[in-house]
Amino acid sequence: MNIRPVAFDHPDAVKLNDEVQAEYHERYGDGGDATVLEPSDFQRPRGVYLIAYDELDRPVATGGWRSQDDDGKGHEDGDAELKRMFVIREMRGRGLARRMLTALEEDAREAGRVRMVLETGTEQPEAIALYTSSGYTPCTKFGYYREFENSRCYAKPLGS
Repeated sequence: MNIRPVAFDHPDAVKLNDEVQAEYHERYGDGGDATVLEPSDFQRPRGVYLIAYDELDRPVATGGWRSQDDDGKGHEDGDAELKRMFVIREMRGRGLARRMLTALEEDAREAGRVRMVLETGTEQPEAIALYTSSGYTPCTKFGYYREFENSRCYAKPLGS
């Protein structure tokens, strides 16, 4: 598996983003994640967007983080917000999500971020299991979905 940074508007990123949005719609019936994301959100040093490619150079997993600071909506100074974690269906169960999460945490730590935060939902029990088994604990809700009942927010100190 080869994990490498790409632009959020790279064709492979767009393809995988379309797939994750379709899955969100399938699970929640709401058309997908309405959080506004810009390619500039994932440009270093304020963030990164990663894609994992298989041995045939096919994009199979994705994830990114973007810098957040105190915004009165639940974020804290030094936050790195995890976005668009996704593994295509045929590659699930092989540890790719955990590898992607580790790569994103390391990148955010190197960029000086102090806490990784994420929002997921009750219809994504696999995501909740991944995050809680990786040291994430519930935190104050933040962002676009902070007032949605099925929203769950988690945080993990990145340490040094």
